[in-house]
Amino acid sequence: MASQPEGFNFEQMHGKQRVRVARVWKNKEGRHFFVEWNVNISLLSDCVNAYVHDDNSDIVATDTMKNTVYVKAKECSEQVSVEEFAILLAKHFTSFYHQVTHAIINIVEKPWERVYIDGQPHEHGFKLGSEKHTTEVILKKSGVIQLTSGVEGLALLKTTKSGFEGYIRDQYTALPETRERMLATEVTASWRYAYESLSSVPQKPQFFTDRYLDVKKDLVDTFYGPPKEGVYSPSVQNTLYLMAKSVLNRFPDISSIKLKMPNIHFLPVNLKNKDNQTIVKFADDVYLPTDEPHGSIQASLSRFWSKM
Repeated sequence: MASQPEGFNFEQMHGKQRVRVARVWKNKEGRHFFVEWNVNISLLSDCVNAYVHDDNSDIVATDTMKNTVYVKAKECSEQVSVEEFAILLAKHFTSFYHQVTHAIINIVEKPWERVYIDGQPHEHGFKLGSEKHTTEVILKKSGVIQLTSGVEGLALLKTTKSGFEGYIRDQYTALPETRERMLATEVTASWRYAYESLSSVPQKPQFFTDRYLDVKKDLVDTFYGPPKEGVYSPSVQNTLYLMAKSVLNRFPDISSIKLKMPNIHFLPVNLKNKDNQTIVKFADDVYLPTDEPHGSIQASLSRFWSKM
């Protein structure tokens, strides 16, 4: 929060990082539901005196912030999405403390998934998955809100229907052009909702969990194409754009989306020595997996009226 003590421009915020909380809910039939969240809290507040004078009377202690996470988790008697919980925390901090003008809540949900035994869902068994559900809520005391959801670590790979041709070639270029290669990436995506006030945010239970799953499915489906024939990718850039455009076309309440898609290389293996020129001859079959260096591709797409 900006202020001007003693003639200087001064900005400050404080909070609590990496507050881990897990919550179990049980329905009437005895089935358990489980989440694990890593919560980061930042507050903008009128506590300049703590910095420039020996006066802590306007500070919300970060230990209090930590405790609040557990209290609010306990108060959620019904299952809530990670977005709903972030909004709940932000509303508490901006309404309970008159000093707090803005609350910024970032949460990463650990990907616990229900176990299936012999094709049947287990009532209380869970295993750790891969990609993570993320959210950020920025809430002003006035009720103005910025709500963002996302996914991290969405690993995608297809073994054909990918190429790269027609790029700039100069004296430093060694990469051969191809219309047949493997395409692998680990998607980080974040999308901002169009809701601008607390009163406009949907109140339907698990709305944002369902929307997260739908957006993730749309990204995946666009990457791969139809199950039989797939879809050709002329570059990671083009595939990224098509994925982003598909999300905005399908979900009118999403105003913008950002995608990061590193190009994770699988290198063709050709082996030879002075006695044998074809120990291994590559035929789109044997690859050397690598994770670095990798190509870095990212972009954002928004509607004209979006406030990215």
